Amino acid sequence: MAAVRLLQRSPVAVARTVCRGSRSTSSNRGALEKPPTVKDLPRVGVLELLYRMVFQGFYSRAHELQLYEKQLYGSIYRDGMKNVSLTSPKLLEQVLRSDEKFPCRGDMSFWKDYRDMKGFGYGPFTVEGESWYKLRTVLNKRMMLPKDSARYCGILNTVVADFMVRLIYVRRCSPTGDLVMDLANEFYRFSLEAIATILFETRLGALEKNIPAGTQQFIDAIGKMFSNSLAVVMLPKWSRNLLPYWGRYIDGWEGIFSFAKPLIDKKLEDIQQRIERNQNVEGEYLTYLLSNAEMDTKDVYGSIAELLLAGVDTISNTLTWTLHLLSQHPQIQEKLHKEVSGLKTADGTPSAGDFAHLPYLRAVIKEALRMYPVIPFNARVMSEKSICVGGYHFSKNTVFTFCHYAISHDEETFPEPFTFKPERWLRDGRERPNAFGSIPFGFGVRGCVGRRIAELEMYLVVFQIIRMFEIKPDPSVGEVKCLNRTVLIPDRLISLYFVDRGCKKPA
Repeated sequence: MAAVRLLQRSPVAVARTVCRGSRSTSSNRGALEKPPTVKDLPRVGVLELLYRMVFQGFYSRAHELQLYEKQLYGSIYRDGMKNVSLTSPKLLEQVLRSDEKFPCRGDMSFWKDYRDMKGFGYGPFTVEGESWYKLRTVLNKRMMLPKDSARYCGILNTVVADFMVRLIYVRRCSPTGDLVMDLANEFYRFSLEAIATILFETRLGALEKNIPAGTQQFIDAIGKMFSNSLAVVMLPKWSRNLLPYWGRYIDGWEGIFSFAKPLIDKKLEDIQQRIERNQNVEGEYLTYLLSNAEMDTKDVYGSIAELLLAGVDTISNTLTWTLHLLSQHPQIQEKLHKEVSGLKTADGTPSAGDFAHLPYLRAVIKEALRMYPVIPFNARVMSEKSICVGGYHFSKNTVFTFCHYAISHDEETFPEPFTFKPERWLRDGRERPNAFGSIPFGFGVRGCVGRRIAELEMYLVVFQIIRMFEIKPDPSVGEVKCLNRTVLIPDRLISLYFVDRGCKKPA
């Protein structure tokens, strides 16, 4: 029995050979012709999952559950939701390199429910099949190519400059004159202002001393939606009227769309007025979408809402983790400061092309994303064909869960996986990790539509912060761990000291 369990926990070499199409030539051919299937995987029972989530406290630490179950079952197993969980980069690569023309993320019905209730269309995260392909074809324009992100660099530099002014104001208001409290909320304001400038072609004023009405409610609404998502996914639909999670979840979506819809309507009204005056309809992203004959207005609502919440929550949390890590590693921070200080520009603001000459800055962001992947879980459904993964044969419509937190902390791929080491990613002659060990923006045609914009925002703001300030931890905060709120967030408010390096401050 011990031998059987061992075979179940690791891919079977002979079965893998058969899965690749080899034929046996010995007398035991019959025993080898059929590779193991999903029935042969180690599995987590429903009651086991409930026990771990409720009584062992993994509900808010589902990313740690990935590590726990990997120790118990290996790199491939059937989880408590009856999906096939993958916890190694090599197995993840096998699935993603077998992607279909229209990759399917899996069941996103819980994101569709609010839209169906209110008559909004679906966005890039919720729509599937050929409809997804047509939508992405439209959304990709002005977003995906390097020249697309470069066109937004000027306005993003303006947003970054305003954010630096706000940082100086916030730290001056602190008891010590150099402490920024609740750093995550400051980055929420920054990322909201930045993405709204691109999507809505207007400034919201989120970086002003007194932010506009509704801005903080929108930020809180994202948190409410994400915080209740896991319960909505795991609990049966009949419980929605009995437990509070569903109502909170819908309230979150209501806040998100209530914020986005008036901004879209205002731009639509402006476009219609231009048409009535026989004026050219020109503009950036939202104008392009609203003027596109291939998109209904309801689809614009759905797409913009999804891009907005993705652009706010993921960027703000990544920046918070990045600054926290730098504060804990002064030697890394000084190396980064040396690099950014060495870049000389005419007006002190970098262009999109300048970051090709700042490899350590890019490596710092990439390593922060590895340690704290934006989305610790993702999924894929092979809806058109069967597939062989790790020596096992899976029929079509099998749901694969990608355990990104466990994958990005795989010891074989990343020695000392819980240590912040940006050098892992440098192209300096050393062997670099398996690229599938950390894919925070996804892979292939289903990758994040706003990846280049998000990276540019993070590069620009970290560049200016490290150039101007030395970041030091606030001892009163204590040890910071992460919680799973669909995205990984700190388990407490993070405050950091921003010590002036003596650079010229914004006016």
